[in-house]
Amino acid sequence: MCSISAAVSDFKKRAGVYMEKMKRSPASICRNFWKLGRDDPRRAIHSIKVGVSLTLVSLLYLLNPLFKGVGENVIWAVMTVVVVLEFTAGATLCKGLNRGLGTLFAGSLAFLFKFIATESGKVFCAVFIGASVFLIGSISTYLRFFPNVKKNYDYGVVIFLLTFNLITISSYRVDDVLKLARERLYTMAIGSGVCILMSLFIFPIWSGEDLHNFSVSKIEGLAKSIAACVDEYFSDGEPDAGIDKSMEDPIYENYKAVLDSKSTDETLALHASWEPRHSWHCNPFPWQQYVKLGAILRHFGYTVVALHGCLQTEIQTPKSVRLLFKDPCTRLATEVSKALMELADSIRNRRQCSPEILSDHLHQALQDLDTALKSQPRLFLGPNGPNNTANMLALVAETTRPKPEKHLSSVKTESSALFDWRSKRVSKQSMEAEGRFLRPTLSKLAITSLEFSEALPFAAFAALLVEAVAKLDLVIEEVEALGRIACFKEFQVGDDVILNVEDRSKMEIHLPTNTVD
Repeated sequence: MCSISAAVSDFKKRAGVYMEKMKRSPASICRNFWKLGRDDPRRAIHSIKVGVSLTLVSLLYLLNPLFKGVGENVIWAVMTVVVVLEFTAGATLCKGLNRGLGTLFAGSLAFLFKFIATESGKVFCAVFIGASVFLIGSISTYLRFFPNVKKNYDYGVVIFLLTFNLITISSYRVDDVLKLARERLYTMAIGSGVCILMSLFIFPIWSGEDLHNFSVSKIEGLAKSIAACVDEYFSDGEPDAGIDKSMEDPIYENYKAVLDSKSTDETLALHASWEPRHSWHCNPFPWQQYVKLGAILRHFGYTVVALHGCLQTEIQTPKSVRLLFKDPCTRLATEVSKALMELADSIRNRRQCSPEILSDHLHQALQDLDTALKSQPRLFLGPNGPNNTANMLALVAETTRPKPEKHLSSVKTESSALFDWRSKRVSKQSMEAEGRFLRPTLSKLAITSLEFSEALPFAAFAALLVEAVAKLDLVIEEVEALGRIACFKEFQVGDDVILNVEDRSKMEIHLPTNTVD
């Protein structure tokens, strides 16, 4: 009876929670709809464009004069609009031209094969059609493995193979194969034409602009991450070691887009290569250079990831030691962030970056950090200076060597206990828990006995800051190359006024909508 009453109460509780969710679901759905369009109004515009395009091609089926002129295959135009009309103009052009060319080539080749088969008799016609389907299907599928074909024309090859098989196989039972191919080509052309015109002339959304803005947002995200890492490292509160808060950490969110940008960069660059020159000056869009810049930014992001990892290391440098180097590290991080912000602004405004972007302040900050590190040699080399290195290595070897001491003997006893427990088939979970208990104890034994161990995490942090400065030079070179290829306007005095990192962090940055097919 008790179990039945508990089950009934549990059912009532679950039902109450479900009813509460049902009451709140309409309001939450409306909020999500509004938020999705508010974050990027182009999504609503694209949705309306799709609805208008479907309505236009549906008129070919709804109006009798148009239906008599096009035929019953008008449904292919509707299917073309659904498949071809993408978010950006480049993606629509890529799929539309691939679909149109694939249909044209397939229809022409199918008609040629039908003509040859018809002139050879009924029996040979069936054999010839089967052989042609096998041959074209094998060759087309093999071509899809070529990287260049796979990257640019994969969708066109699929449409070519589909259309060729439909027309060729249907031609064995249909006499007027030319009409079948012509109607399919017409409807495909109508659907693709509506999609292309709607994408190019009605509130166009360019893949090149998305790639341009995405590059700007990635550079700004790296600048914010570096500044936030240094601020948190030298903050008053002690960092929480060993706690993974990456999924909700703003530092992680800023550089996450950079690490995951490879597929987005390549897709946007591919679609941008299909787009016409739509600017007033008709300058070529250097989509390949944007891809190279994205690769350099990812390498820079790896340094930021390591810098962020210093905040969560198992062994932390004491606050008193960190405060000795706070000012030079903070100034160095600030200069690196300012340089990245200047690069982002130069790309956003399509102007070349300042020739003095690596200012004297950055070099002075590097010099100050070097001076500060040299002023505290005992923290990194021990009390006896460089001669203490051999002693420290000997200490590590001596500490890790098994000795008949109390704690090591206890470890050995615990190991034998583990062997006995295994022989008695103790559960696997208890052995894993015991192993997790022993391994950190043994590893920390050698580390904590070193006099300079508490300064090692800061040494890694400082080295990563210097590494960020070194990789900053590579980013500047790629941005300058981008400015030359894209014909950015020349730098003028007064153009280098940028926002601070703190002010820029308040601005909302929208990443481009994913256009991967």
